[in-house]
Amino acid sequence: MAEAAEFHGTPSAARRWLRRTGALLAAVPLLAGLAQLPAASEAQAAPAGSRATGSRTVDVAIKRLTPTAPTDSATLTITGSVTNDGRSPITDAQVALRIGPPMASRTAIDEAAKRKGYTPGLDGREIDAKYTKKISRLAPGSRRDFTLTVPVKQLHLGGAGAYQIGVAFTGQTAARPWQQVLGIERTFLPWQPSAAAKKTQLTYLWPLVSTTHLTARTESDEQQTPIFRDDSLKAELAPGGRLQQLVALGKDLPVTWVIDPDLLASASTMASGYQVETKDGDTAAGDGQAAAKQWLNDLTHAVAGRQVVALPFADPDLASLAHRGKYVTGSLSHLQTATELSAKTVKTILGVQPRTDFAWPADGAVDSSIVDVATSAGAHNVIARSDSLRETGNLLYTPTAARQIGGGNTAIVSDARLSTAFAGDLTGAESHALAVQRFLAQTQMLTLQAPDKQRSIVVAPQRMPSASQAQAMADALGGLSGGRWSQPLNLGDAAKAKPDPGATRQVPAGRSYPRALRHQELPTEAFKDMQETKLTLDRFTGILTVKERVAPPFSNAITRELSTSWRRDHRGASDFRTSVETYLSDLTKKVRLIPKSKITLSGRSATIPVTVQNNLLQNVKGLRLVLESSQGNRLSVGDPQPISVEGGHSQSVKFGTTAYANGRVRVKAQLVTADGQTYGEPTYFEVNVTEATSTVILVIAGGVLLLVLAGVRIYIQRKRAANSDENNNDSDSAAAEADETVTEGEESGPDEGEQTSGLTSSAPVVPGQASDLTPDTGSQSAEPSGSGEKVEH
Repeated sequence: MAEAAEFHGTPSAARRWLRRTGALLAAVPLLAGLAQLPAASEAQAAPAGSRATGSRTVDVAIKRLTPTAPTDSATLTITGSVTNDGRSPITDAQVALRIGPPMASRTAIDEAAKRKGYTPGLDGREIDAKYTKKISRLAPGSRRDFTLTVPVKQLHLGGAGAYQIGVAFTGQTAARPWQQVLGIERTFLPWQPSAAAKKTQLTYLWPLVSTTHLTARTESDEQQTPIFRDDSLKAELAPGGRLQQLVALGKDLPVTWVIDPDLLASASTMASGYQVETKDGDTAAGDGQAAAKQWLNDLTHAVAGRQVVALPFADPDLASLAHRGKYVTGSLSHLQTATELSAKTVKTILGVQPRTDFAWPADGAVDSSIVDVATSAGAHNVIARSDSLRETGNLLYTPTAARQIGGGNTAIVSDARLSTAFAGDLTGAESHALAVQRFLAQTQMLTLQAPDKQRSIVVAPQRMPSASQAQAMADALGGLSGGRWSQPLNLGDAAKAKPDPGATRQVPAGRSYPRALRHQELPTEAFKDMQETKLTLDRFTGILTVKERVAPPFSNAITRELSTSWRRDHRGASDFRTSVETYLSDLTKKVRLIPKSKITLSGRSATIPVTVQNNLLQNVKGLRLVLESSQGNRLSVGDPQPISVEGGHSQSVKFGTTAYANGRVRVKAQLVTADGQTYGEPTYFEVNVTEATSTVILVIAGGVLLLVLAGVRIYIQRKRAANSDENNNDSDSAAAEADETVTEGEESGPDEGEQTSGLTSSAPVVPGQASDLTPDTGSQSAEPSGSGEKVEH
C-alpha cells in the first residue's frame, strides 16, 4: 500500500528534535563517538553462533510498558530484564531510557523495529540519570530484572507522533574499560497531547473460527449422539482456552464479531452430550458439556446488541473453490448451501440476525476468480488485504478500506501491517509488549499521514488467533480506548464509507495469486471425492423414510471438507474425506441383496426368490429389484419388483421365469432407485435349466402313461386272483357250517313253518367298493409343472 515517504503530521516537531539532537551530539567528545562506532560495526559483523559482542553483548528485553499510550500527566513504567550473553563480566553498569525522534512514516517504524544493536545518532538521547537503574556487576550468563519509572513530562516530548524509545544497557568490561552501550531494545511510544481533528475510523474484526471437530458419524440411539474427531474443542472452550479467551476479551472491546456457524453448531452439539473417537476406532463419552454450555452462554451475552458477521457454514475455502473446484460439476453449490445454513444457525443458537453478505478469502488474498466465486453466493462485500489488492495510484497516505470493484460488489481492503501485527509467537512478554506498541504506533501514523482526511481503516487479523495473540490484540485495542487519534466503526458501516478517488479498484488477475497460498489449496481430486460422496448421499437418502437422520450430518460433513482450516493440514483433510466416504458406504451397504448360490429349475416355468436385507434402523422404500438374464432366449425373467423393507428385516421377492432350453444361464440381480440409478453392488447367480423340450415331453409322457397302464393291469390281475381264493375259502366254510346246522336241527327239530335251505353263500366282492384297499401309488400327470413349483437350490 502506498504511504507517505515523509512525516506529514507535525514537521515542526521533527525539526525541533533534530536541532536538539544535533546540539547534544556536538557536545560529545569525538573520541567517545569513535569508540562507539567500532562496537556497533563489531556487533553487526559478528558471525552467527559466536558469542555476542559490542552493542549486542547484553540482551535487553522490554516486557511491559504502561501506559501504552500515555497522557501528559501519566507516569511511564517500563519493566524488563538484561542478560549478559558475552564472555566477560560487566561492571559499573546501568539501565537507562533513551528517547529517539518521532517516526516520519510507517516505513520508518518498520525499519526501526528491525534494527539491531546501538546506532549513534538514531537511538536518541538518554534521560536524566536519576531515572536510571544501577547494576554494579553482571556476570556472563546471568540475568537481572529492572523497572524504570519516569513521569511523562520528564521525557520532554514534542508534538504528536510515534516516538522511538529505547532501553539501553551501558557498562564496561576488562577488555574495554570505558562506558559503552552493550545492549539496547527499541519500541515505540505514541504521543498525542490533544485529540486529532480527523480521527481514523478503525474497524477490527474479532474472529471466532476453529478447525473441523464433528464427524459424519452418530450413535444409533434415538438422540443420534454425535461423534467428535477428538476432544480438542473442549480444551478451547474451557477456562483459559483459546476460544474462551477470545469471548472473555472481546466482550468489552469495540469489535465486529466474525463467526463460523459450524463452531456454534459444534459447541451446541457438545453441550447436549457427545462421543469422541478413540485411536482404536471405538468411541468414548466426552465430558465437555459444562464448558460448552458456559461458553455459549458467555458468547450470547457478549454479542448481544453487537454486529455479527457470519461466514458460510464451516468457512469454505473460496480460493480453492475458485482455482480447483470450478472444474468439478456441482462444487459451487456447496458454497450456496453453506451460506443458506449460516444465518439460520447463528440465529437459532445466539438469537441474533447476522450479516451474511461478507466473504473473507484466506489471508485476504484475492483475484478475479475468487471475487466471482465469493459473490456468486450473495456475498457482495469481499474482505481483501492491502498486500493483495495493492495501491497503484502513488497515494501519500493509506486510503479508506472500501472501494467499488464493479458488478455492485465492494472490496473491503484491510491494512496488511495492522492485520499481521499479532501473527507471530506472542507467548513471551517481550514479543507481546513490542507487538502492542508497534500496532499503536502504526495506527497513530495512519492519522498523522493525512490529518485533514478522515479515513476508514479495517483490520482483519489471522483467522484463529491463539490465546496469547488474542490478549495482545485486546491490549492494543485497549490502548486506543482514549480515542485521541482513532474511533471504532463496525464492518457494515466501513463497507459503506466513501472511497478515496485515487484508491485502486482493479482486482488482480489469477497469475498474481501468491504461490505459497496456492500450494495450500485443496486439490481438484478432493472436489471429485466430494461430488461422488454427494451423489452417493442423494441416492441413499432417496430410499429412506426418515431422511433427516442421515442427510444433515453428511451434508454438513461434505461442507466441512471445504473448510479453510485444512490449508495447513492436507493429510488431515484427506483422512477426513476418507472417513466420510467410508462411513457413508458402510451405511448404504446395510441395504443389500443376499448372495445366492446356483439354482436348478426342474420345470419349464418356476419362481426364483431374491432376498433384500435392511440392517438400518429405519424403513426403506422407493427401490426396485431388477433381474437380468444373460441369455434371454434360454431363460426369461419377470418384470422389476418394488421393494419396501422394514428396518432390521429382510424381504424375499419372487420372480416368475420361463425356460426355453436346457443349460446354465447367468442371472444378475440389481437394486435400482426411483430415478433409475443403480443402488449398491449387484449380485450374480447361475440358473441350471433341466426342463426338456415339448417333443421330448410328449415322448416321456407316453412312456409314463404306458408304465401306468401296465401297473394298473398287474394290479387288477392280482386283485382278481386274490378274490378267487377268497371265494373258495368261503364255500368250504359254508359247507361245514351247514353240516353243523343239520345236526343241531335233528336234535331239537325245526320250528313250525320254517324253511330250511342247504348252504348259505355270500355275494362276490366287486373291485372298487368300500372294502377295497387304498392304492399305494397316486395318479401321475405328464403335464408341465405349475408356476408354484418348488425351486431347488
